[in-house]
Amino acid sequence: MRACGSRSGGHNGGVSNASQSPLPPLPASDRPDVAARLRKALLAASFTADGLLDLLGAGAYAALARSETVPALRATRGDTPLEMLVRLFLLQQPVPHARVAEVLPADACLESGWLTRSAQDELAATVDVRPYGGPGGEDWYIVSDLGCAVGGAGGIGRRHEGVVLGVGGASTTLAGITVRTPAATVLDLGTGSGIQALHATLHATHVTATDLNPRALHITALTLALSGAPAAELREGSLFEPVRAGETYDLIVSNPPFVISPGARLTYRDGGMGGDDLCRTLVQEAGERLNEGGFAQFLANWQHVEGEDWQDRLRSWVPRGCDAWIVQREVQDVHQYAELWLRDAGDHREDVAEYQTRYDAWLDEFEARKVRAVGFGWITLRRTGAAVPSVTVEAWPHPVEQPLGETIRKHFDRLDYLRAHDDAALLEGHFRLAAEIVQEQVGLPGAEDPEHVVLRQNRGMRRATRVDTVGAGFAGVCDGTMSAGRILDAIAQLVGEDPVLLRDRTPAQIRMLVEQGFLEPADRSRR
Repeated sequence: MRACGSRSGGHNGGVSNASQSPLPPLPASDRPDVAARLRKALLAASFTADGLLDLLGAGAYAALARSETVPALRATRGDTPLEMLVRLFLLQQPVPHARVAEVLPADACLESGWLTRSAQDELAATVDVRPYGGPGGEDWYIVSDLGCAVGGAGGIGRRHEGVVLGVGGASTTLAGITVRTPAATVLDLGTGSGIQALHATLHATHVTATDLNPRALHITALTLALSGAPAAELREGSLFEPVRAGETYDLIVSNPPFVISPGARLTYRDGGMGGDDLCRTLVQEAGERLNEGGFAQFLANWQHVEGEDWQDRLRSWVPRGCDAWIVQREVQDVHQYAELWLRDAGDHREDVAEYQTRYDAWLDEFEARKVRAVGFGWITLRRTGAAVPSVTVEAWPHPVEQPLGETIRKHFDRLDYLRAHDDAALLEGHFRLAAEIVQEQVGLPGAEDPEHVVLRQNRGMRRATRVDTVGAGFAGVCDGTMSAGRILDAIAQLVGEDPVLLRDRTPAQIRMLVEQGFLEPADRSRR
C-alpha cells in the first residue's frame, strides 16, 4: 500500500515525473556536532526570519514566497555574511570557498555533505535551508531538497517523485490549528521536512515522526538538528503501519498526501488510494491510536458526490469514541481542482498533448465516481468517554485568526461543559463574555428598535451570530458574577415578560452562544 509520504509544502512550484534523475546525496544526519556549528554560524550572521525580512524588505521577501528570485538577487549584491548566506542557501548561487570559510565551518560542512565544491573552488549548498520563526520567537531552520523550499529559487525545481518539500501554506496552517497542550507522546504522521515534529518538540516529551519516504526522515533529522531541537524517533512506513501494537498517543498530526488524483505520481502529494480513501482511512484508524482526551488533527480533501450530502460523508469517517470538529475551508469544482494540481506538477509547461491527456484522465476519474467538487479543510478528533460523542461538520470559508490551537481546545472543553449541564444546571451556571466580542445593531436609520442584533468575534474563528434582544442583553451583562437564571429574571422584569417563560425558551440560545465561543463558563470560585 502506497499512502502516507512526505507533504510539507502545499501549493507551490511543480514536480513532474518527466525526468527521474537520481536525487543528490543529503548531508550526514549523524553529525550533530557539525549541525550545531553550522547553526551557530547562521545565527551569528543573522540568517534568521527577522534577519531576512530586514535585509530583503517586505517586497522582496514576499516575492521569494512566490518563487520570484530577482528582487532577492538585487537585494543581495553586497558582500555581507547574510547576503552571502541568502545566495548560498536560498538562491542556489555558488560562492567562493574562501568567502564561505570566513562565515561558516566550510571544511566540516564539505566533509559532512552540507556543501559541495566545484572545480573553480566555489561552494554550493546540497539542500535548501530556510529560516523559520517558531511560535515563541525561536530561530529554526527548515531543510528541504534543493529548489523545493517555498521561498527558494525557482519553486520546485527537482523533477523527481521522491523530493521533500519545505514549508508552505498547508504546513503552517496545520501548525497553527494544532492543540499545544503538554503531551507525553506525539505522532507526526507523514513528517515531510519535519515542521510538525519541530513544533511538537516544544510541548511533548517524546515525538515520533513517520514517513513512507526515507529521504523525508533523513531531512527531518537535519531540520531538528539544525534548529537546535531534540531529536525525534524516526520510523519508515505508510499510514499507521509504523505504529507498534498497543502504542497510543496524546496527539497525532498529519498533513498527508491528500490530493485526489488518477494514480499516484508524486509521493509528496498523491496518496495512492482511490478518491478520498486515504483521508478517510487516516481519520477512521486514528481513534484507536489516541489516549483518552487525546487529539488527532489533519488537513484533508474530500469528494462532493452527486446525490450525497458532503457533511454526511464526513460524519461517516469519524471513528467511534471520538468527538469531531470538521471545518470545510474551500470548495473547488472538478475543473479548477484538476488544473490546480496539473500546474502544481508543472504539466502545463510541458507537451500540450500530454497535458490534455492527463487532464482528461482526471475528469474521467471524477466522472466515474460522480464527483462534482472537492472540499478542503481541517479535521480534529478528540478521544472521549462520552456516551454520545459530538460531531460538528461545517463550512467556514471566512477569514480566521491563526494560531487557532487554543480556540480548538476550548471548543472541546465547552462541549464537555454543555454535555454535563442540562437546562436547569445551565441556568445555575455563571458565564463570561469572551474577549473582543462586539455587538452590531442592524435596522433602518431612525428606527426605534433594530431589526436584528449581531454578535461578532474579532478573535479566533471570527464568527458572527444573530441573536434576539434578550440574547444580546444576556450576553452583555455576563461577567461571571450572576447566574444565568438570575440574569434572565432581571431581564424579564425589565421587559415585562413572564420569567418562567423566559427561562424556558432561552437555554437553547445560551447553548448556542457557549458552543460557538461567544460565552465561556466562568470559574465557579468567582461566584
